Amino acid sequence: MANDRGLAHLLALFVFALSLMIGKNSVGASRILEATLPEVPGLPKPELPHLPDIPSLPKPELPSLPKVELPPLPELPKPELPTIPKPEVPEVPELPHLPDFPKPTLPVVPKDTPMAAASP
Repeated sequence: MANDRGLAHLLALFVFALSLMIGKNSVGASRILEATLPEVPGLPKPELPHLPDIPSLPKPELPSLPKVELPPLPELPKPELPTIPKPEVPEVPELPHLPDFPKPTLPVVPKDTPMAAASP
């Protein structure tokens, strides 16, 4: 039991120390941004000595290969598709004529009726 309290105190001390360090880092970072670096004198660019000219080598040429003639491909007969007879479609009988029914009409609500009475 005593060890658990010691670890809790150590953890609290660690968190407290971290919180103190975080505050110092942000101040230090702003100081770094404000600081100017000293100017460094520019160094002269080194000059390389002139290299001697190297004669260009001729490009190697490959000997030409003899042309090979392939034998002609044998002609294969074209496959013929069998003809399928069309099935006879039976005639559709005519539908009987339906009588014309009257169209329903909506009831008219008078304009002087209050809206509360019109809603269910």
